[in-house]
Amino acid sequence: MAYTTDQYEGMVAQTVPIKGANGDYINAYVAQPLGPGPFPGMVLLHHFPGWDEWYKEATRKMAYHGYFAICPDLYHRVGHGSPQDVAATVRGQGGVPDPQVVGDVAGCIDWLKAQAQSNGKVGVMGTCSGGRHAYLCAGSLDTIDAVADLWGGRVVMGPDDLTANFPQAPIDLTANIKCPVLGLFGNDDKNPPPDQVDQQEAALKEHGVDYEFHRYDGAGHGFFYHHTPNYRQEAAVDGWNKLFAFFEKHMA
Repeated sequence: MAYTTDQYEGMVAQTVPIKGANGDYINAYVAQPLGPGPFPGMVLLHHFPGWDEWYKEATRKMAYHGYFAICPDLYHRVGHGSPQDVAATVRGQGGVPDPQVVGDVAGCIDWLKAQAQSNGKVGVMGTCSGGRHAYLCAGSLDTIDAVADLWGGRVVMGPDDLTANFPQAPIDLTANIKCPVLGLFGNDDKNPPPDQVDQQEAALKEHGVDYEFHRYDGAGHGFFYHHTPNYRQEAAVDGWNKLFAFFEKHMA
């Protein structure tokens, strides 16, 4: 969304309870542009480092760009503490169950669409494990208008990778995807490595999914994270620009 210097700007950002999988109430961080709207909705799915400061910042960034944004705490049920400690607990339990994540995202979508300022469209985006979850939800829900998978690992999974929490590889759900997909990946990443990105792209082509993938030389995992050594400024700036252009195209 293009802004001019003479227009009114404002937002409200706060933690709210939303009803997720199995009717459980979980915390979610919401950033809402002020004004009558209507605004497209955006669900942000956090990474394995947890429901942390970078994701709260990214949620506000989406609101600044005109999205009614919500970022659920996918680890809410395991307890509370520092994001790092909670994420370590989740890792020790083998990750959050995929069906639970899908249910939490469905709850966020329902919540967004029920808001008076909603334009009826909702996108989903995530990085790292959140990118995997975004792809998983694209193949599991028909209520999503556009999806961005940012370096989501384990979209491609072998039989030995499947567990009770991860009963199916997200790539195997590609035929069910009905919305456009954006993928942003670093060519130096090990999770996912370039050959798995190739497999993911081939599956999208095979099933006729509207998609665009962008890959960056010299970038690895987490190249958007400005607070870490993984940050790659040129790739991150270009990636953000491509992300905003993608969602504006499909959700305005």
